Amino acid sequence: MLGVNMMVLMATLDMSIVNVSLPTLAASLGVDFATIQWVILSYVVAIACLLLLISRLGDMMGKKRIFATGLIIFTASSLLCGLAPGAHWLIAFRALQGVGAAMSQALGIAIVTEIAPPGTRGRAIGFVGATVSMGLALGPSVGGILIDLAGWRWIFLVNVPIGLLAMRIVAKYMPALPPSQARQRFDVPGAVVAAVTLGCYCLGMTLGQKTGFDQTGALSLLGLSVIGFAGFLMVERRTAQPMIDLSLFRNLRFSLNLLMSVLVFISLSGGFIVPFFLQMAQGRSPREVGLIMMVLPVCMGVFAMLSGSLSDRFGSRGLSILGLATVGIGYLAMTGLTQDAPWWEFVLRNCPVGIGIGLFQVPNNSAIMGAVPRERLGVASGLLNYTRVFGQSTGMPLTGAIFTASVAGMTAMPTRADMTHVPPGQLVAAFCHTNAVLFFLAMAALALGIVVWRLDRTAKPQAASSKNTGAA
Repeated sequence: MLGVNMMVLMATLDMSIVNVSLPTLAASLGVDFATIQWVILSYVVAIACLLLLISRLGDMMGKKRIFATGLIIFTASSLLCGLAPGAHWLIAFRALQGVGAAMSQALGIAIVTEIAPPGTRGRAIGFVGATVSMGLALGPSVGGILIDLAGWRWIFLVNVPIGLLAMRIVAKYMPALPPSQARQRFDVPGAVVAAVTLGCYCLGMTLGQKTGFDQTGALSLLGLSVIGFAGFLMVERRTAQPMIDLSLFRNLRFSLNLLMSVLVFISLSGGFIVPFFLQMAQGRSPREVGLIMMVLPVCMGVFAMLSGSLSDRFGSRGLSILGLATVGIGYLAMTGLTQDAPWWEFVLRNCPVGIGIGLFQVPNNSAIMGAVPRERLGVASGLLNYTRVFGQSTGMPLTGAIFTASVAGMTAMPTRADMTHVPPGQLVAAFCHTNAVLFFLAMAALALGIVVWRLDRTAKPQAASSKNTGAA
C-alpha cells in the first residue's frame, strides 16, 4: 500500500507542481507561451494515449511487473527532466515521465483492490483517493517553495529519492499478482490513430498560437485531427476488443454524464494560466503563487469527501447540478479580478470553482457508473478515467489559444506572444476574458445536467409503470 501510494503521490504531484513553474520555465529556458505549454501537454498526452492500453496490459502480463516498470521509468525520467539542457529536451523527458505515470494511474487502484482484504477494500481505495487529493493540493506550494529556494530543476529531482524508496518497497513487499486474462488483445490500430489525432490537435492549437489559426500549418494539423477522429470511430467499430467500447454511448444518460465530466475537466485545465496572472501581472513570488494556488485543490478534496455521503443521502443529480452552478459562479467571479487585487480576494473568487468541482465530481461519477450494466463496470471505469486526461489534454491548448488570442488582440503584438513582455494590465484583461469563456463552458455543462435531470424524472415513472405491469 505504501509503495503504491508513493507512486500515486508522485504522479499526481507532477500534474500540479509544474503549473506554478511555467512562468519561471518560460523565462529561464527562453521560450514562448505556446512552447512552454508542452511541458505539461507532453506529460498529459502520453497518459491519455496509454491509460486504457496499460489497463489491459496489466491483466495480460501481471500488474506488479508493469507497475514496477512504470515506477522505474518515472523515477529515471524525473532525473532526466531535472538535468534537461533545454526546453525541447525537457518536453521529451516529460513525455517519458508520462509513460511511467500512466502505468501507475492505470494499475494503482486495481493492485490495491486485489491485495486488500475484502473487509478493508473500501478504506484502502479511499486511501488512494486521499493520496491523489494530497498530491494535487501539495503540488503548487511545494513547487513554489522549491523554485524560490533551489531553482526549477528541483521540482523534478525531488521525485528521485521518493521513487527509489518506492521501488525498494514494491520489490520487497508487493506480491507477484500473476496475469488474470492472458487471452486479451491490444487495439493497436485504435491506439495509434488516437495518439496521432490527439497529437495533431495539440500541435495545431499551439502552432496556431504562434503563427495564427489562418496559416496552413495550423489548419492542416487541425484538419488532420478531425479526419483522425472520424477514422478512430471507424476503427473502434470494427475491432473485436476496442480501446473504447462505443456501444456504451447508446445510453444517452451515460453519454451526457460523461460529456459533462469532459467539459468540467476542460475548464479545470485552464488553471495553468493562473501563475501568469499572479506572477507576471501581480508580481508575486513563486512561493506566494504556490500557496495561493493550493486553495482550489484543497476545496476540491474537502467537498469531494462531503459530496460522497451527501449523494448517498439526497441523490446524485441535484448535487451535481448544484456543483456545476457553483463552478460557473466561480469563473464569473474570476472575470472581475484586477491587477492590484489582494491575495484574499483571489482566493474568495477562486474558491467556488474548487467547491463546485468537489460537489460535482463524485455524484456525477456515481451516476455514470450507475448507468451501465454490472458486467460493463470495468470498461466504464476505464472510460471515466480517460475523460479526465482527455479533458486536460484537449483543454490546455484550447485555453492557451484563447489566452494568447486575447493578449494578441489587445497588444497588437504578433500572434507569437512572449508573455514576459506583455504589459501587466493587458495580461489581467486576457486572464479575465479567458475565465469568461470558462464560465460559458461551465454553463454548457450545467445545461446538460438539467437535460439529464429531466431524463431521470421521465425514466422513473416509466420504470415504476413497468414494474407494476409485471407484478399484475
